[in-house]
Amino acid sequence: MLPRLLAALLIGIAALPAAAKEAAPAAADPVLEKRVMALAEELRCLVCQNQTLAESNAPLAEDLRKQVREKMREGKSDKEVVDFLVERYGDFVLYRPPLKGTTFLLWFGPLLLLATGFVVLLRRVQRRRGAGETGVSEADRKRAAELLAGGER
Repeated sequence: MLPRLLAALLIGIAALPAAAKEAAPAAADPVLEKRVMALAEELRCLVCQNQTLAESNAPLAEDLRKQVREKMREGKSDKEVVDFLVERYGDFVLYRPPLKGTTFLLWFGPLLLLATGFVVLLRRVQRRRGAGETGVSEADRKRAAELLAGGER
């Protein structure tokens, strides 16, 4: 037992450097870099899809961060940079897409699924309650009671 525990501990310690996150490259302008990272927190990595642009180490995410940095160096505002990325990649690049016709299901789909599930559950419960009253006659009930008691007619 102890050798296995020791081996698992050593493997875990050896894996720690692999799990460490790489430091973001420092820009010559720390204010610009802070702006880039703040905006990257609001944009979705198109490869990872569940990470922000700031969190992702995918090559595409690095390229997009470089594009954001270049646009900001050109003097573009955050809104102009976001508009450029949305024009190029669509609303999917936004971590919080706006509410409009094309994103309606994205915003309200989970609520609609929950409501549909609730309606289905209510119908099944009502059907089971209705099935409980099958119209068994009193004579059949007495016969069933006698059979369960062990007596025959």
